[in-house]
Amino acid sequence: MRAVCQRVSRAEVRVAGHTAGAIGAGLCVLVGVAAGDEEPVAERLAAKIARLRVFPDENGRFDRSLLDVGGAALVVSQFTLLADTARGNRPSFTDAAAPELAERLYERFCAELRRLGVQVETGVFGATMEVELVNDGPVTVVLDAEQEAT
Repeated sequence: MRAVCQRVSRAEVRVAGHTAGAIGAGLCVLVGVAAGDEEPVAERLAAKIARLRVFPDENGRFDRSLLDVGGAALVVSQFTLLADTARGNRPSFTDAAAPELAERLYERFCAELRRLGVQVETGVFGATMEVELVNDGPVTVVLDAEQEAT
């Protein structure tokens, strides 16, 4: 799994012109599921993101997590995070999980964030979505579950 986490002051995802999910301060998390990923990967990545210290303390240092600040997460599935452009200019998505597996692990990821105490809003899996956000900082962190496990 791969996630792009953006610290936001607000974020919203729309499907067909209607709001599917919206948050105030917190993280907008774009999640891509790779072929071969399993539930423990989704659970570990959710725990890492819930505890990722990208929010400032009183001295302005990155020392607080989503859990510490009571922030929310807007989680949006995005298979294009698994794009491979090594063989040309057209991205290949063969590293992305099949939709059935990807949806199951995306849902598991969201459930684990909720279990940890994070308010979670989502997009609609597999839909064409518009994501609008205000990146606070800007702060953007890319997490690759494969690298996080080592």
